[in-house]
Amino acid sequence: MSRKLFGTDGVRGRANSYPMTAELALRLGAAAGRYFRRDGRNGHRVVIGKDTRLSGYMLENALTAGLTSTGMNVLLLGPVPTPAVGFLTRSMRADIGIMISASHNPAADNGIKFFGPDGFKLSDEAEAEIEAIVGAEIEPAQPQNIGRAKRIEDGRGRYVEYAKTTFPGRGQLSGLKVVVDCANGAAYRAAPEVLWELGADVIPVAVAPNGFNINDRCGSTHPETAAEAVVAHGADLGICLDGDADRVMILDETGRVADGDQIMALLAARWAEAGRLRGGALVATVMSNLGLERFLDARGLRLERTAVGDRYVVERMREGGFNLGGEQSGHIVMTDYATTGDGLIAGLQFLAAMVETGQRASELVTQFETVPQMLKNVRYQQGQEPLSSDNVRKVISLSEQRLAGKGRILIRKSGTEPLIRVMAECEDDAMLRETVDGIVAAVEAEI
Repeated sequence: MSRKLFGTDGVRGRANSYPMTAELALRLGAAAGRYFRRDGRNGHRVVIGKDTRLSGYMLENALTAGLTSTGMNVLLLGPVPTPAVGFLTRSMRADIGIMISASHNPAADNGIKFFGPDGFKLSDEAEAEIEAIVGAEIEPAQPQNIGRAKRIEDGRGRYVEYAKTTFPGRGQLSGLKVVVDCANGAAYRAAPEVLWELGADVIPVAVAPNGFNINDRCGSTHPETAAEAVVAHGADLGICLDGDADRVMILDETGRVADGDQIMALLAARWAEAGRLRGGALVATVMSNLGLERFLDARGLRLERTAVGDRYVVERMREGGFNLGGEQSGHIVMTDYATTGDGLIAGLQFLAAMVETGQRASELVTQFETVPQMLKNVRYQQGQEPLSSDNVRKVISLSEQRLAGKGRILIRKSGTEPLIRVMAECEDDAMLRETVDGIVAAVEAEI
C-alpha cells in the first residue's frame, strides 16, 4: 500500500494545513488507538511528548481526543526531547509513544512521530496499516471504555536522571565550561540540567521558547550562534541541539563545527579500540562523506550505508546487531543507550572522550579529511515531479558519466519537506560545482 501521510519521519507539514490539522490529528490518534487496541482489552496507555511550537497545544489536544475515544489512556509529558519519548514509552510500559515535533524545521511546521512499545519508531508496515485505518470507518470505544488523560510531572526528570547514567563517572565535568544551544526547543530545560548536575559550568543558549522561535537562527542548523558564545565565554565545548534534541553538532573551543560524520568517526574508533563496537561496523546513510568510509576502512571497520532517515539506520542496526550509527546531519544512534538519535547523550559521549583522553575538543573534532561535498536544495510545489522529466534525467545521466571513478552523485526528494536534494562529492572543486549547479538548473527549469 502506498503511503500518503507518513514520510521518512512520521507525518509532517505546515501547522493548520493538511495534514497538520486538528481534524487529521484527531483521526490519526483514533486510528493509532484502534491499531494498538485490536485485542479489545482496556488499560492500554500512550505517552505523548512535544517540542515548544505553538501548534503543539492544538495537536496534543486533538491526538488525546482521538486516542481516548478508542479507549487509550493518555499520559502527557509536556516538552521533552524525542529520545525521552522513546525511553519513557518503554520505561512506563506504554503501548505507543507519540512525539509532536517537526524537528529542525521552522516554527510554522509541525509533525507527529510514533514509537512502538519497545521504544523504537514504528516500521513502514505499521505506519501503512495506521494510515489505512485513518481512511476507513474508525470504531469508537463503548462509553464505559473511553480512555482517561493526565499530565505526568516527572517525565523530564526521569529522562534527566537516565541521561546522567550514560556518562562514565559523576561530577567528572568539573572544570569544563560548556555552551549548550537548545534551539529554543524540547531540551531547553533537560540539557542544561544534565550538564550542570554532572559538574560542568554551563552557558545555556536559546533556552527561552515562546512558541515561535524554535530553530530560529539557533540550534544544530545554525551553529554560528553557539560558536559566538563559545568564543565569547572561552568555553571548552559547544553542544548544538535541534528543536527536538535528536540531532547534535559539536563545536570546539574555537567555534569549529564537527558534524555527525566526524562525531561517528570518533565514537567508532574509540568503541572499536575498547571492544565495544558490535559487528565491526558503523551504520550511516548514503549522505555520509566518502572520507568517513576511508577512515573506517583504514581501521579494518565497515561502513554500512542505508537510505536517508534515522529510522532506516536503526532498522539496519537492529537487523545486523550493530550498536552505533547515524547521519551526517547529526542524528547519532547508540542503541546501548537509546532507541533513536539522542543529541544530548551523544554530546556526553564526546565530553567523555575529552575527559578520558585529556585532549581539547579541537584535537578531537576532525577525525578525517572530508572529500569535497556540495548539497543544494530546490523547493517544488505539491504535484510537481521534476525528477521524472526526460531533460532532468538526461542531465543527471551525463553528470554521472562525467564523475565516474572521480566521485558520486545523490539526488532525492526530502522525506520531510517539499525539496529536491542534489548532492555530489568530488576531489575536483570546479567539477563538483559544475555538476551540482547543472543538475539544479535543470530541476529549476522544470519547476
